Amino acid sequence: MNLALLHEALTELGRRKLRTGLTLLGMVFGVGAIVAMLAVGEGSKREALRLVAELGLDNVLLESKAIDPEQLKELRTRSLGLSAADGAAALSVVPGAVSVALKKEIKVDQLVLDQRVVPARAYAVSPDYAAHGGLQLAAGRWLTPADSATLAPVCVIGARLARTLFGAAPALGRRVKLNHVWLEVVGVLQDRAQSKSDFEGIKLGLDDERLFVAWETGRARFSFKAIEDEVDGISVRLDGKVAPDQAARVLQALIARRHGGADDTNLIVPMGLYRQNQQTQRIFAIVMSSIAAVSLLVGGIGIMNIMLANVLERRREVGLKRALGARRRDVVEQFLAEALVIAVSGALLGVVLGAVAAYSIAALAGWSVAWSPLSLVAAVLLCVAVGLAFGVFPARQAAALDPIAALRSDG
Repeated sequence: MNLALLHEALTELGRRKLRTGLTLLGMVFGVGAIVAMLAVGEGSKREALRLVAELGLDNVLLESKAIDPEQLKELRTRSLGLSAADGAAALSVVPGAVSVALKKEIKVDQLVLDQRVVPARAYAVSPDYAAHGGLQLAAGRWLTPADSATLAPVCVIGARLARTLFGAAPALGRRVKLNHVWLEVVGVLQDRAQSKSDFEGIKLGLDDERLFVAWETGRARFSFKAIEDEVDGISVRLDGKVAPDQAARVLQALIARRHGGADDTNLIVPMGLYRQNQQTQRIFAIVMSSIAAVSLLVGGIGIMNIMLANVLERRREVGLKRALGARRRDVVEQFLAEALVIAVSGALLGVVLGAVAAYSIAALAGWSVAWSPLSLVAAVLLCVAVGLAFGVFPARQAAALDPIAALRSDG
């Protein structure tokens, strides 16, 4: 298909601007819907991966349940609650377990810097906590076993908390007072720019806004109620060779036995949450794809309609070309060129519309947008294929016209 043929197709379609424009709409909306769906779907997938990375795809998590104080007293007759010993038992029993991380929230009465009180949340954590949660340091170091062994009064703070406390000034080496204890800042976490506080109903860490001390330091230097769980959360890291679901079943049975069957913990499998999220996304994609397919189908019918109308209006033109020696193939190519111009124009305009729609949806709903070049090319090619498929019948109808009868027609 040469440039002269495409130029002729543009000229013919330009003579019927309104009809051509209306025909384009179906293709534009169809491709726009596909592009917007793909962008939002890809963005949602990447966002889900980013969010679940905080929980750890290779982790199995145990969280202590929030229980009413009166019920907790009765529960303590059967179970002492989640403890560091549970973590040690999990490491030795759960198949594929390679490490365990512990955390315990410290009740913050006040976090003071230069007589300024700053709201914050603080945790005592074991050395493996950073690796399990995928935390990266922007400056300084993470808490070490030596910090725990010596009850060192040091801490690591999140990026947002560092900005709140110190602004643009360096945080390393500065001292803050948490409750009654002075702590030296030895590390600052990278800002993960967390956009959501939960994933599939599970609260995320929001570690950028937190302060961390070594496990033994927290347990020794800060006060806790005797009735509380010793540990708020246990993260068990797997080696990747054992399915998280299988490890979770073993861990659940272990905790049930150690806690006398008391229902005082929640078991979380991040990989299961991710699969659940992706299943929801697949349903969304199927629904949106169906809508987009209908729109493309309507656009294809529109192309067939305009091409059939063009054939009727240009019977004498077709008859003259055939009489002057044009082959049926030449006539088919001429009308297919017009269908191709409509389809390509609709696809390109649809990509623009889809991009605008995707970013509008993201702005209004707070969703993420991501682009896959392969998906964009596939959407354009699908539109072109539909346009050409619906243009074949009118093109063959035109080529099948009898030259003599066409010349005698009033069209």
